[in-house]
Amino acid sequence: MKVHGGCHCGNLRYEAEIDPATIGVCHCTDCQRLTGAAFSVYAPVRREHFRLTGEPRIYVKTAESGNRRAQAFCPVCGTRIYGSAAEEPQVFNLRVGTIDERTLLAPKMQIWCRSALPWVKALGAVPGVDKEP
Repeated sequence: MKVHGGCHCGNLRYEAEIDPATIGVCHCTDCQRLTGAAFSVYAPVRREHFRLTGEPRIYVKTAESGNRRAQAFCPVCGTRIYGSAAEEPQVFNLRVGTIDERTLLAPKMQIWCRSALPWVKALGAVPGVDKEP
């Protein structure tokens, strides 16, 4: 599936070819901190199917596994665009919230569930409103 996306301010834009069957949710504590939310939703894309316009700012973190992971942010608005290996990445995990076609991309798997916040599974029962009251 061809997708398009970018940061909030438009400084970074991209095109990618992804497989919707690989959309996942990551509950790791790093993703919780980096998103400021309960989890991150990602779409893996191979290097040869990813074209980015603009220069992201890169922050490198060391994962629990010891792997060094690059986090690419817009230097203007701070939107996190992707995560990848720090050196010679072959796959970029696009943040689904940055994809224009995100309504078509339901997650198919969850990882790092041991770190999931206990209330996440109960969100369906929490009342909601269409807009901010």
